[in-house]
Order: sequence, then structure tokens, then C-alpha cells
Amino acid sequence: MTRQIALLANPTAGRGHADQILDAVTARLAAAGAVVEHLIGDDAEHALELARKAAADGVDTVVTLGGDGMVHIAVQALAETEVSLGVVPLGTGNDFARALGIPAGDPLRAADLVVRNHPRRIDLGRSGDSWFATVLAAGFDAAVNERANAMRWPHGDLRYTLAALSVIRSWKPVPYRLEIEDSTGATTVREQEAMLLAIANTESYGGGLRIAADCDPADGLLDAILIKPVSRLEFLRVFPGVRQAKHLTHPAFERIHARRIKASAPGVIAYSDGERLGPLPLDVECVPSALGVLVPPRA
Repeated sequence: MTRQIALLANPTAGRGHADQILDAVTARLAAAGAVVEHLIGDDAEHALELARKAAADGVDTVVTLGGDGMVHIAVQALAETEVSLGVVPLGTGNDFARALGIPAGDPLRAADLVVRNHPRRIDLGRSGDSWFATVLAAGFDAAVNERANAMRWPHGDLRYTLAALSVIRSWKPVPYRLEIEDSTGATTVREQEAMLLAIANTESYGGGLRIAADCDPADGLLDAILIKPVSRLEFLRVFPGVRQAKHLTHPAFERIHARRIKASAPGVIAYSDGERLGPLPLDVECVPSALGVLVPPRA
């Protein structure tokens, strides 16, 4: 049977080469016998509408060409369906692709994974009607994202560096209230001050910050990460080491495995997959095997 594949493309991705990459990926998939449709939205809402329509119309696979933002859009359309997600990473972060071994920097290698059609079911996080595939941030990290989004200059990583320096000057530990349902279904309530709370389905965010290093996206659980109160100076010393997972041995680090977490705290705006979600409180749950992703075959 001929495969029906929809390419959900961000026209600004690929450092200005999105059109050429789209054409090359289309040619690779068509050469393998697939019928390929292009989905190019005017904005995120339109892109989601197109992805949902493609899934409802019976495509076998939706392939994103872009970064984690495009993955986030596709996940909203494909969660709890039998339509597989393929990923051609063209973003600056590509944390979702990194978690699943999908090659970045080589669109045709990523397209070849779509051709090979090796699906793996993974978990997703859900809060209300919103799904996330990587990490929900609800602390210092989310505040930095919020500040950076409000800045018009500079662009790229320097914007986030300056935003982080701006936020840390007045940042204080957040008084969280957490209702935690564990793997047995038992619920505990905990009040804990912390510098940040990250609820992870995969290990990294922010382009390789391994906040939940070794997180398993198919274990039926979310990893809630707390960095408990430290001085601002100590936090600035520790946080850059998250990229190499050096924080895992710091006494302020704590990991909690949970099926569901209700997180409350005053004045905290949460982000999931790098997209603004909204203020706490939020009820966040793990939905096991909610998404099929085309990944490299396991050795």
C-alpha cells in the first residue's frame, strides 16, 4: 500500500534554506514510493489546523521540518492517534530529536528514518488540553523564557544569556505545593521551596540542557526535577553545568518519578516544549504510549 505522508514545514527554518530542504526531503520520500503533501501554515494555529485535518484524512505519517516548536504543534494533532510522527530537525534546539536519536544537521538522513518507517511508542505529558513531548518548565527557567520573549534584541543564545542574568538578580526560591501521584497510585502532598521545577518526559530542553538526564520517555512516568534553594551565586555556578548533567550530584538536586503532579505556586508562568502554557496551578499527567515516533532501529 502506498504511504501517505504530510510534511508540516516551518518556512523560516533551516537558516533560510527551508524551501530547498523541503524539496529535497520531498524528493527522497517520493523516490521511496510515498505520496507527499505539503502543510505550510500561516501561523502556529493554522499549522495545527492543517496537521489535524491531515490526520483525520488518514495520512500514515506527519513529518515536521523545523524545531521543537513544530514538533509541539504536531504533537497536539497526533497524540493518542495511530498516525506516526517523523522529525526532520531544522531548529536551534532540537531537544526532541536528540532524545530519540534522530540526526540533526542532515535532513536527508532524517528523511531516511521516515522511509525506514520504524515506529516507537512514547509517553507524552498533558496539562488540560495541551500536550508536551519534552519538558514543562515552571521556575527560573520559565521566567528566563518569559523575559527573553519580551526582548527585541539581541537574537540567538545571547538573548537568553542576558535574560538569565536579568532574572537572577531578583530571583528568590518559589514556594511550591505539589500533589504527587506515584507509580502505585498513592498520592502525597509536599510543600517545597525551590529555584525551579521542571516536569520532564525527555531529558533536555533549551538546546541540550540535560535537566532530567537519562529520563526515559517510555516508562509511563514523568520526572519532576527540583533545584532546592541555593544562593544566587551558587545557582549561577551550578546552572551552566546542566548541559553536562553536572547538577545531578549537587545536594540541591532532587528527582521525583510521578504519574501525575499538580503544581501550585504564586506568580509562576509555565512553558512546555518552549511554548508559553500559562500560570500555575497546573495538573500535569503522563499519558503512556500516547505517540508513535519514527526513530532509528535499536541495535
